[in-house]
Amino acid sequence: MTPVGTEPELADRILGGWLGRIAGNMLGKPVEQGDLWTRERIDRYLRRTAALPLTDYLPEPPGDDEAAELRPEWRSCVRGRIHGSCRDDDIDYAVLGLHLLETRGFGFSTEEVGDLWLLRLPYLQTFTAERAAYRNLANGLKPPLTATYDNPYQEWIGALIRADVYGWTCPGDPPRAASLARRDAVLSHTGNGVYGAMWAAALISAAFTAPTVRHAVDRALTVVPGGCRLARTVRRVVSLHDTRMTWEDTLTTIEAETAGLGWIHTVPNAAVLTAGLLYGDGDFTRTIALTVRGGLDTDSNGATAGSVAGVLTGADAIPPQWKDPLQDTVRSAVFGFDGVRISDLARRTLRLAQARREDREQPVRARAEERERAEAGS
Repeated sequence: MTPVGTEPELADRILGGWLGRIAGNMLGKPVEQGDLWTRERIDRYLRRTAALPLTDYLPEPPGDDEAAELRPEWRSCVRGRIHGSCRDDDIDYAVLGLHLLETRGFGFSTEEVGDLWLLRLPYLQTFTAERAAYRNLANGLKPPLTATYDNPYQEWIGALIRADVYGWTCPGDPPRAASLARRDAVLSHTGNGVYGAMWAAALISAAFTAPTVRHAVDRALTVVPGGCRLARTVRRVVSLHDTRMTWEDTLTTIEAETAGLGWIHTVPNAAVLTAGLLYGDGDFTRTIALTVRGGLDTDSNGATAGSVAGVLTGADAIPPQWKDPLQDTVRSAVFGFDGVRISDLARRTLRLAQARREDREQPVRARAEERERAEAGS
C-alpha cells in the first residue's frame, strides 16, 4: 500500500472511503434484519440465485416468497436496478458529519451535534438510540442526559455508523479521529456504544497509512480501553484468525460468545466487521462480501467495511461493478443534500482533511523556523 503523501493520493483514498461506504451499505441493505436474515439464510439465498462467490450486488429474489422477506428497499439495491444510491441512515450520518465539520469546525461541541440533528435531520429517519436522543433534545434535555434518559439502546451500533467522517478527515491520526467520534457519540450512547464509534473512526484513520488491514485493526484497538467488551471481542476475532481458523468457524465461535446481546448491539457487529476485514485481507470485493454474509446489521457493517477497504485500495482500484451503478449520486434525508454528487462530498472532505493537516503542521513549521533563526544568529 502506498503511504498517503500527495494530494491526488489522499483524494483517491477519501473518494474510495465514500464509494466503499455507499456500496457496502447497498450490498447489505436488502437483508438488513439480523434475526431473520441469519448468516446461513443469506448464503442459502445466494446459492439459490447462483451468486456464490458473491462478487456483485445481491441478485433479484428468485420468487415472491423471498421478495416479501427482503427489506422493501431491495428494488433499488439489487444488481440491474441500481441508479444512484438509495437513501439510508448509514449515509445520512456521514453527510451530516461532513456538514458539521464544515459549519462548526473541528472544535464542535456535543450540543452542536444535537442542534444540527434538529435542524437538518427528520425525526422519522432516526432509529433506536438516535431517536431516543432526538426526542430528549426536543424535550429540552442536554448531553449527556440525552444519551441516558429513557434510552435502552445506549450500546447499540448507531454511534459507530456516524464515525467515518472523523477518520476520513484525520488520515493517519487515529487518536484524533477517535476523540472527534467520541464527542459525537456521547449525544446518544454510552459504554461500548461510544467505544465502537471511537474504534471505527480510528480504524478508518489508520487505514490511510497502515501497511496492511491487520495493522489498521491493531492500531484502532489502542484508542479504546483494553478491558472493554468491544476490545476483548475484537482481539478474540484477531486471535482466531491468527490460528488459521476458517471465517465460518470464527463467526460461529464468536456468535456463541456474544449470544444474547442482539443483532444491533455494537459488540457482535464489531466482531462480524473485524472478521470481514481480516479474512478479506485488503481485497475490496471479498471484504464487503464476507462482511455482509456475516449477518446481523448487514448494511451498517457492509458500509463500514467498505469505507475501510475503500481507503485501503483507493477509488481507482474499486471494481467497476460496485461504483459505476452509483452514478456519482447520493440520495439523502439530510435537508439540502439530496442528489448531491459523491465526488463533491469527497472533494469537500478532502478540503477538511487538508485544512486540518495544515493546522497540525503549522506549530511544527514554526518550531523549525525558530531553530533555523537561532542557528543563523549563532
